[in-house]
Amino acid sequence: MQQQELRLFEERRILSVSQLVNEVKRELEVRFRDLWVKGEISNLRIPPSGHIYFTLKDGDAQIKAVCFRMQNRYLKFQPEDGMDVIARGSVSVYPPRGEFQLVVELMEPSGRGALQVAFEQLKVKLQGQGLFDPARKKPLPLLPRKIGIVTSPSGAAIQDILRILNRRNNTVDVLIFPARVQGAGAAEEVARGIQYLNTRTDIDVIIVGRGGGSLEDLWAFNEEVVARAIFASRLPIISAVGHEIDYTIADFVADLRAPTPSAAAEIVSAARDELCKRVDSWAGRATQAVRSLLREKRHRLQALAQNRAFVDAQSRLRFYLQKLDDLTGRLLRGLPSRLGPLRQRVTTGERDLSRQMQARLLALRNRVTSRTEQLNAYSPLAVLERGYAIVTTEGGAVVRDPEGLSDNERLRVRVAKGEFKARKES
Repeated sequence: MQQQELRLFEERRILSVSQLVNEVKRELEVRFRDLWVKGEISNLRIPPSGHIYFTLKDGDAQIKAVCFRMQNRYLKFQPEDGMDVIARGSVSVYPPRGEFQLVVELMEPSGRGALQVAFEQLKVKLQGQGLFDPARKKPLPLLPRKIGIVTSPSGAAIQDILRILNRRNNTVDVLIFPARVQGAGAAEEVARGIQYLNTRTDIDVIIVGRGGGSLEDLWAFNEEVVARAIFASRLPIISAVGHEIDYTIADFVADLRAPTPSAAAEIVSAARDELCKRVDSWAGRATQAVRSLLREKRHRLQALAQNRAFVDAQSRLRFYLQKLDDLTGRLLRGLPSRLGPLRQRVTTGERDLSRQMQARLLALRNRVTSRTEQLNAYSPLAVLERGYAIVTTEGGAVVRDPEGLSDNERLRVRVAKGEFKARKES
């Protein structure tokens, strides 16, 4: 009997706590490897590590859950307490605490798409930060000279924009920043295009957009990086994403939303048409006003012409005109008798002035002749005329003493009629 009890004691398997927990962990991870669980999020916690810890519960039970940072960065929405979700993952155990938990790989809101929830969450966030404030929206230029466009260079949207601009205002220049408008990295490219166009000084307005598509296709324009780039732009931005029924975060942040890319082109070119219409309207109104004023003045003039005072004024004007003719005739008749003495005085004065000028010119001519003779008397050229010469070296120095010259040194001799070369001999 004692031997049987000893044998039973030896056959018992005794596990440590770690062994037990790890065996349960392995069994759970194999048995519940890939499953979907529906429940309500509570006790949500996101530490600095970036992992998301929460409890998933329903009316009768609850389970701990964790979504590690490598997975939660792919979530299109921000989990919140009280949110009903569907989570995909596997069941495991966290050995240090012996906790039964769900390791979440994928999660989406229950009853609503993850993208729609993410859209609403970001909209509320940015609206609270003032990015949608109408007071900060910039006006569009009246006559843009150059338009910057951030879109796909191969999409239908850019073709529609260019066609309308060419038809309505072919004087405007266009600069296209090519960017992907859907898929991974598209939002960053769109934001980079906005930032680049803001570095230029020749851009007046920016159009950002693409053609229609599903919510997933348009998602680049619902990313926060694009919203921040639009908000930071110093240039006015028109958001033109999708069709008229499509709304994106970019639409709310932009200075103006266009229902389609084609409508954006209509908007930037409409200013020119509107200005032309306004000028034509002003010209028509001005012409009408001038015509009305002329009719009024004409009627007033006709009324004055029939007035007694105007008739008397015309009579007095005719009287003074006739009297002026009489005085003019008397003046013309009396002029010959008064002009004779004056003409004689002028003739005498002319003769006196002529004699004085001739005497003055003769005196000046004599003084010039005397000064010229004196200058000629002192001129070196006059000395040369008397047979003298001026001797200089090749360098142009005047020779005054032959002792300073070298043997056979070449000299230049200037006489009255020219010059010749010479050489000193010893």
